[in-house]
Amino acid sequence: MIIFIGFVAFFSSAHSTTALTTASSTKLSVRADEVYLPVGTTGRLISLMDLSKISVKDFETLSGKKMKFLDKVNFKVGQRQLKKNINPDGTFSKSIEKFLSAPAGPGGGFSLVGLLLGLFLSLIGVLIAYVIAGSDNRSRVTWAWIGAAISLIIWGAILI
Repeated sequence: MIIFIGFVAFFSSAHSTTALTTASSTKLSVRADEVYLPVGTTGRLISLMDLSKISVKDFETLSGKKMKFLDKVNFKVGQRQLKKNINPDGTFSKSIEKFLSAPAGPGGGFSLVGLLLGLFLSLIGVLIAYVIAGSDNRSRVTWAWIGAAISLIIWGAILI
């Protein structure tokens, strides 16, 4: 158990130091013509810049679906919001750029180390997750709590 804790602490600290240096050195702005979304069931892609300028008729042709009146109104409202969040040089406003660069999931992304700490060590694993420093500390702690809750449910089912 001590070797496992040492391995987890070493792996997570080594991972967080490398992730910290690569994240700070590769900070680039995201442009609206570089982000693509799939449209319809055909698998066609459209950039967010083109989506902010496309007409309803062209979008219907691209997606292969006829939109109802309410769908057209919602499309135009969303299109206006998208236009407001795209700067004249093609980059996104700060709020949208933060949304695009944020990892998904509870607490900022999945952390296998946190989940394993919570699953195998329960509350002690959560405490270890708080102690381990790094850039992904928030997600590690969140997933340690999730792992501890899963462990509690499993032990409760075994004992009952």
